[in-house]
This record gives sequence, structure tokens and C-alpha cells, in this order.
Amino acid sequence: MPPNRIKIVHSFHELVSTPFGDGINALCWKRELKGDFKEVVEKLAGRDGITTIEDEQLLNLPLSDAGKAAVEILIEDQRLLREHGLEPQLDCIDGYLRDAEPGPVPTDVYSFHADSATVETDTYLCTYFGPSSEGIDNEEVQRKVDIPEIRSALLQRYGGEDDAEFIEWLHDHCFDLHYSPLPTAQPYVFGVGNLWRVAVEYAGCPVPPCIHRAPETLPGQPPRLLLIS
Repeated sequence: MPPNRIKIVHSFHELVSTPFGDGINALCWKRELKGDFKEVVEKLAGRDGITTIEDEQLLNLPLSDAGKAAVEILIEDQRLLREHGLEPQLDCIDGYLRDAEPGPVPTDVYSFHADSATVETDTYLCTYFGPSSEGIDNEEVQRKVDIPEIRSALLQRYGGEDDAEFIEWLHDHCFDLHYSPLPTAQPYVFGVGNLWRVAVEYAGCPVPPCIHRAPETLPGQPPRLLLIS
């Protein structure tokens, strides 16, 4: 992990109370979780795309003791986040939609991107089963809209001048939130079981946003179990 952007914490309290600063834009509560999350996913399987799982569904699954232990963790993590004023969502993910017409800058979650908001907020993520999200240091990427050939293609698509209105158009279509890794970049994985809090792009954010992306979904791969808030 790039040491200048990530800080390891050791509790939920430390995760939610540690301020971003000095370039740190990602906090990771490293955990080795007990329980059979694979069993939970197998019982939830048979869905296409993204399915949001409610607590009641988890509690009604026919599970072994190890599966029930996993469910206890899933419910407890959400309880902690809700008590902190957040709205966590547990998703069973068989795959994300890709852009129907990606053009010069694909804007789906498989692309390295920053989350954005109009108010102060953060993103919380935890992968319990399946491939985890991938992050990359801000110094190891370039905004796609700043790459000359991509910007030229976007200008052609826009049909105007490279002016303030063009900049606004880029923002309205989220093109300015997507990044291309530099040749020497070394992305890192978020890992399974770790609960992350990452910085979001908003006016006044004290640090650059954390750049990340969803893992590729491969044919025949089991669904991913992801908590996001």
C-alpha cells in the first residue's frame, strides 16, 4: 500500500473519528473476520446484477453455525454505521452495468474514479466475499480529460470550444472524475474483510479524493458481497 495516502486504524471508533489530513485520504480498519461468508453468498445466489440485501433476508437464511456467524458480522457492521448517522447498503453483486456508449471516457465503476458529492461526506466500503475494490495513489494517475488525445475527442463530441462551458459539460457528465494509471503505477487491493473509509471530492475537502475502482467480473465467478455507505 502507498504509505503516504493510507492510514491503518484498529477500531471502528478510530475509523470514523480520525480526520483526513497530511495527504491521507484512505483509512483502513484491517480485520480477519470469522464466519462462512461464502455460504451466505451461495444462499443469496441466483440474482442478476446488483441485489440489495436486507437484514431480515439474512436472518431467514438456512445456514450453518459458521454462516450464522458471518451474518452476525454483516448486521453488526451495518448497525455501527447506522448509529454513526450513515445509511449502509449490503449488495450481492453479480456484475455492474457498463456504459452503453462509453466514448472516449468510460464512466462506469470499473474505471479508476473518485466519488463526488455536493456536501461533506466520505465513502465506506467492505468486501466480505469475492474480489475486492482496487485503489491507486493520486500521484500515479492522470485525469483522462487532461490527456490530449482524449480531450480532443471529447471536444469533438461536445462540438464547441475548450472554455468554461466545456469544463462544466465535462463535470456534468462525470468525465472529470475518471483517471488513467501512469505506466509505473502500482494499484493496491482493498482486501477482503477490511472496512475502509475513503475521501470524496467535494468543495472544501482537505485532501484529494481517493481514486479506486470495482474489480472486473469474470464469467463463472461467484457474486461479490459488498457493504457500501
